Amino acid sequence: MGFSLIAQGAPWQYLPDASWRPLIARLGYTVGCIIVVLGRQPLFTENTRTRMISLFSHGGTARLLNVARLRAVVRSANLVGTPIIAWLVGHTQVFVPPVRAAFTEVSRTPVEGDPGAIPLRGIFAGWLIALMVWLLLFAETARVTIIIIVPYVVALGGFTHVIAGSVEACYLVTSGAISISQAVLGYMLPTLVGNVIGGIALVAAPNHAQVVAGRDA
Repeated sequence: MGFSLIAQGAPWQYLPDASWRPLIARLGYTVGCIIVVLGRQPLFTENTRTRMISLFSHGGTARLLNVARLRAVVRSANLVGTPIIAWLVGHTQVFVPPVRAAFTEVSRTPVEGDPGAIPLRGIFAGWLIALMVWLLLFAETARVTIIIIVPYVVALGGFTHVIAGSVEACYLVTSGAISISQAVLGYMLPTLVGNVIGGIALVAAPNHAQVVAGRDA
């Protein structure tokens, strides 16, 4: 997901400072999603819908513990890479200083703002990403189109995704723009709560209810 930041920041630097610049630069957000989904790499919010529907359908303490363990492992593994890619992007000569400055500007949008709005934006992101996974089950030849459109809406809306946003938060930490406590307590945890609510309450549970209703009809 670190490539979502790279693919946004690089064009951001070279585009003119105009009102339409985010419309083009934010397309870069979809790059990380394309790599993750088409590469079949586990993503925290992507696992929300399918695993939770299985839990809703079959229940049981053992299944609940298995789902909790899966989510914990996937999220931890996702987050291990975020400070690494953030440090490499910000503290090596891979990118020239103007591009690194663009990374900082791009990263501030989802991390900063009203703290109370962060979990709400996380709900929308969790909702959309879980819906994307649901749509991919029936997409057939339109898979790439869906992977581009849905994350693009997430990026344009300024909605917060705990993994992609962790790259941005870690980048701001490594560059000294914000503190670790601001990144973890002010951004990552509220975003995580919002993503879980959006993925489970607004997607997994209703989809499960729909499947059950259809099966019982």
